[in-house]
Amino acid sequence: MTPPLVVLVGPPGAGKSTVGALLAERLGTGYRDTDADIEAGAGKPIPEIFIDHGEPHFRELERQAVRAAVESHPGVLSLGGGAIMDEGTRALLAGLPVVFLDVQLADAVRRVGLDAPRPLLAVNPRQRWRELMEARRPLYTEVARAVVATDSRTPEEVAAAVLDALQLHTSPEAGTPAADAAAPGTPGRKEHP
Repeated sequence: MTPPLVVLVGPPGAGKSTVGALLAERLGTGYRDTDADIEAGAGKPIPEIFIDHGEPHFRELERQAVRAAVESHPGVLSLGGGAIMDEGTRALLAGLPVVFLDVQLADAVRRVGLDAPRPLLAVNPRQRWRELMEARRPLYTEVARAVVATDSRTPEEVAAAVLDALQLHTSPEAGTPAADAAAPGTPGRKEHP
């Protein structure tokens, strides 16, 4: 099993999908999003899974999708915002190059709008987002090797900060990603810009 080069976690609006695709391009590797995996497997969007089957069913699909991706995807991996709520998922992420993309509410609203179809933000989205972050922030931090603030940064700047935080670069000789001091399984540093 080759673990992912980078695993991105964070709340809605943090830019995980955009930054993940940029990272994959810069590292010359593939990008995978577990929310997209869930939707492909279920044949319907996540909001419909919540409506038709409930949150517990969705969370089970999410656990399975995260495990499958961690075990089979050696590139850049983005997890859904609530994936870290599961204790087994947090254990699975231990020792992996996980980066928490931290975003404040104002930037999250600007990026995705809180009127988007997000099941857990359907009623009073701003207040609910704050509550979710209050519960999840310690868990994002727990699993993260690095924390990168996304506020007032372009996706390109965030991607560069992630690469720097994990000490990843593209090896010009081989054209393949290489890690400096922060190889998977070794402690890295946390960035709090």
